[in-house]
This record gives sequence, C-alpha cells and structure tokens, in this order.
Amino acid sequence: MATTANFTMIGVAGRRLRVGQWHVQPAARGTSARPALRPLVILSGIGMNMEMLEPIASRLPGRRIVSFDMPGIGQSPDPIFPYTIPHMALTLAALLDRLRIDSVDLLGISWGGAVVQQFAFQHRARTGKLVLAATSAGGTMIPGNTSLLGQMFDPMAYSVEKTLRRNLAMVYNGGGADRVSLNAATAPSPLGWSCQMAAFAGWSSAPFLPLLSMPVMVMGDEDDQLIPPANLHFLHNAIPGSRLEMSDGGGHLFMLARPDAFIEKLTGFLDA
Repeated sequence: MATTANFTMIGVAGRRLRVGQWHVQPAARGTSARPALRPLVILSGIGMNMEMLEPIASRLPGRRIVSFDMPGIGQSPDPIFPYTIPHMALTLAALLDRLRIDSVDLLGISWGGAVVQQFAFQHRARTGKLVLAATSAGGTMIPGNTSLLGQMFDPMAYSVEKTLRRNLAMVYNGGGADRVSLNAATAPSPLGWSCQMAAFAGWSSAPFLPLLSMPVMVMGDEDDQLIPPANLHFLHNAIPGSRLEMSDGGGHLFMLARPDAFIEKLTGFLDA
C-alpha cells in the first residue's frame, strides 16, 4: 500500500526527526457547525517506520494524523546519545509546539504505548483521549513468549534487510490468525533498535497510572504472544474509569491485521 502521508525532517529537542502527517486538512465531516476533531498522534512499535501505519491513518480521513520515526528508526538519523521514555515524551511536546498544535488525542501501539502513557502523565492539559494498544506498563509487565523476547535482544537480527521481514513476522504475527503485511517495513539501525530496547527496559508507568484522569481505552488481543492479555488487564485495572476492548485471532499487531474492526472501535471511542 502506497503511503498517503507528507513527510519532512524537523529539528526538535536537539534531534532531527522524520515527521509524518496525514490529512493536514481533514475531509469535511457533517455540517460546518461541527467542531474540528483533535489531531491524533500515533506512535508505533519498536523498529516500526511510519509507512507501516498507513492501513490505520488512511482510514481516518476526517482527522489530522501526526507521527514520527524514533531516532535510528525509518529515516530519522541515529541518536547521538541514548534517550529515555520521558525524554521522548518531552520531544513529542516540543514537536507539537513546532507544529502549533495545542492538544491531541494519542494512540500508542506496543513500544509507542510507553511514550504516550508518559506524555499523558507529563502533559495532561494537552491530552484529550488516550488509546493504548498491545502495550504494557513497562518494567512491571508480564513477559510474553520467551523465544520471541530472546530474539529481540539481538539488534543485528532486525537491522539487516535480508532477515528483517522474517524476524518481524515472527514477532508481530505471533499468535495471529491473520498475517500483517510487512512490505512497508524498513530496517532500523542497530543503534536505533538498541536505544529503543534500553529505553523501555528502564521505564515503568505503574506509579502514575492511577493519576491518569483523561478518557482511556485499552485494546489488546487474546492471542498476542509478545504482550500477553494480562498486561492489558493490568492497565485497565490501574487506570480509573478506563475502557477495555479485547479481540482474538489478530496477534500482536491486531490493529494492522484487521484494520477495519480496529478503526470502528477507535473512532467510536475518540468521537464519542
């Protein structure tokens, strides 16, 4: 699937990042009196470049979508120094300042779910609604398939084009009855992959989850071998008033394996 995003390189918070935007001028929805929808920030899983978000972003024509490749991922340059999840949340806030966006809804997929949880805590006044898909609370997470997790500690297994799609297929399709297209995947750099792994390993949202007061929807799949369902139930139970939506048969990237069903639940929550 060809991407419909506009990409640009933007210097922000001491880094150069490749930023993608879809529907900068969203398609009209209903009457002219209807208020504009908040932009939606989507941050994706470890090693995932923005082109892989196309099945989701292209199905949301009425909403401005913003994303960026993490340092060393996609076409963002390698990080000069390691970073933490809180630092990337601050980087996202600085990027929104550059784009002159005051408040956003947030969708975090897998690794990206850590950054949006942290952003929602650090920048509650700028957060509308929060969607956490196939993600966890970090250091307190219940581990998934140990063979899959073990492979993720070798950055060379994911930064060489020849082995990239084979290994991503094992990680992202684990447990799913439907297969995710990986044609849009590009290899991250070894440093980019390693920095993402290190940032997640040293982070946990458990202490602040009870303080999240915005509307939150937690989404997962019963057949996810990377982030077992118990992690989604933990998030749901820890976040006051959150909503839990579980599917089955989609695997870790259920939102890409079955995008129409995912978009129906996502828009139902965001537009309510």
